[in-house]
Amino acid sequence: MTQMAEAQQLISDLGKRARDAALTLAEAPADAKAQALETAADAVLTREAEILRANASDLEFGREKGLSEAMLDRLRLDGGRLSAIAMGLREVAAQPDPVGQVIAQWDRPSGLHIRRVRTPIGVIGVIYESRPNVTADAGALALKSGNAVILRGGSESLHSSAAIHACMAEGLRAAGLPEAAIQMVPTRDRAAVSAMLQAQGLIDVIIPRGGKGLVGLVQSEARVPVFAHLEGICHVYVDGAADLDKARRVVLNAKTRRTGICGAAECLLIDRAFLARHGDILLRDLIAAGVEVRAADELAGTAGTVPAAEGDFGHEFLDMIIAARPVDGIEAAIAHIRRFGSQHTEAILTEDQAKADRFFRALDSAILLHNASTQFADGGEFGMGAEIGIATGKMHARGPVGAEQLTSFKYLVSGDGTIRS
Repeated sequence: MTQMAEAQQLISDLGKRARDAALTLAEAPADAKAQALETAADAVLTREAEILRANASDLEFGREKGLSEAMLDRLRLDGGRLSAIAMGLREVAAQPDPVGQVIAQWDRPSGLHIRRVRTPIGVIGVIYESRPNVTADAGALALKSGNAVILRGGSESLHSSAAIHACMAEGLRAAGLPEAAIQMVPTRDRAAVSAMLQAQGLIDVIIPRGGKGLVGLVQSEARVPVFAHLEGICHVYVDGAADLDKARRVVLNAKTRRTGICGAAECLLIDRAFLARHGDILLRDLIAAGVEVRAADELAGTAGTVPAAEGDFGHEFLDMIIAARPVDGIEAAIAHIRRFGSQHTEAILTEDQAKADRFFRALDSAILLHNASTQFADGGEFGMGAEIGIATGKMHARGPVGAEQLTSFKYLVSGDGTIRS
């Protein structure tokens, strides 16, 4: 068999097992799913040494592969991050079960009573890079929403993801649920990605979690629906009416807390009215923190900045680099974001509520924030326990994709011998 034929056979086998498991999950009791996630959380903590040994092997592989420090940070696990993974599993377990929830109901003059209720999508395919915590997040959210999931982690996170997947499988066994509910593709072979993208009839939706190259590949080649965002080109606009102390805290956090995540700020827009009042202090804060500021126009006069090229705007750095530009008011900021943004996450810093309202109305990004860091673009921070990704499309799921967003719906219609005239 050719490499592609072998990959297609592998995905076909995984897909058939997943579809059988999905039928069981669609009717699984809420307490069984919660038990599986609680047991998996316990396993993550009790198997900490084993997971960290696997992660050390992946980090060595990543360094040999030449991964950037930001990508290695995405890959790295430690006790704190494993505790966070376990906490995320418990938070998802504690959430209301979305399956069967009544979204809306009404009566018709014909005598029919109609309910629109949440139902699982079926089989989810998740393709991701570097971040082994996605194994737990995706598995948990798929299970909570009654979906089976096929996980294809990045080649650099193979051992870490497998160790975490073993914890998820332990939870499924303890709850009496099919282990095929959460499966991992056991190979680094890239042909498996292509096979997943072509698996019509086996996989109902693909969710890519990674860089522009991966997401672009998925969006261009997938023959099944995709929930995704291509890039996280996130903006922070500092209005003339912004509070200085708030602005200093938020701008630093938005850029430097974790530079390798999709919610990291990549462009800073500063109103000239703010500059007239406070000068270039925001740029100096960033430079002092080790950020390379690529500045345009008069901001390029700040000591320590680098002159910005036009290509720096609309670019996702995922590093300690930010583009900065002065603007003449909120309308100029909105115009810039409309031109260069990726409809992911934008923030406005202002004490003028009318300006904040205008920013919220005028922009159509999936997440808009007022006086808060773009780093909050995260399903866990939205109270979802975890997220399987952030979607910027206009159909179905948008923003953080949690358990509810992994459901579709069906109509349940009740009558009493009712016939149509």
